[in-house]
Amino acid sequence: MIFIVVKFTIRPERGEDWLGLVEEFTLATRREPGNLFFEWSRSVDVPNQFVLVEAFASPEAGSAHVGSAHFKTAMGWMPGVIARTPEIVSVDTPGTGWGPMGELRID
Repeated sequence: MIFIVVKFTIRPERGEDWLGLVEEFTLATRREPGNLFFEWSRSVDVPNQFVLVEAFASPEAGSAHVGSAHFKTAMGWMPGVIARTPEIVSVDTPGTGWGPMGELRID
């Protein structure tokens, strides 16, 4: 599984628009055969920063995502909305998605 976390810092005047702007991109990515999850969160510490947590079943699925029309479209308009270059962590890790947390369980 390719596990990716990306921090997007958005221009202050566009912060409230961000989730609407990425809606089509998000829905198209979630429909990709190799996408395991694609989830946005808003930072509680950094104004106008959104964190994307995503995963793909294989390196090939990740490459297909980057080669998709919706990815290329998003990369085309995002520079006009973001305040700085996004920060990313991308790792190949065992597994197929989320699992239960061992240290905190509800029985």
